[in-house]
Amino acid sequence: MAEHKTHKDLIVWKRSRNFIKNIYELTNDFPASELYGLTSQLRRAAVSITVNISEGYARNSDKELIHFLYISLGSISEIETLLLIVSDLEFKDHNHISPLLNEIEEIRKMLLSLIKHNKSKINFSK
Repeated sequence: MAEHKTHKDLIVWKRSRNFIKNIYELTNDFPASELYGLTSQLRRAAVSITVNISEGYARNSDKELIHFLYISLGSISEIETLLLIVSDLEFKDHNHISPLLNEIEEIRKMLLSLIKHNKSKINFSK
């Protein structure tokens, strides 16, 4: 597997950036009363995925990178739960939520693969 030069070379980083746009579009017409609630929380968690991938790649060790990738993974789980809440509260219907949940699964798989790859580098170097 070829090594990535920077985080910007990663498909998961690129998809996460696009996912942010999707979350912002989804939340644009949430009730005004949710501006500092679900809207803010969803947007911050979406941005967190990409930002933590970037920060991890800027660090000086594979262990630190893995730590930040796990933070991104946590943000993915947070968003998944928040989207289910959005559905429960009927802010958006299943047709709006389902594609985002599918994208979450794809991003989650990519993050887990990246974590596994970097863990194997650590184990190999021992």
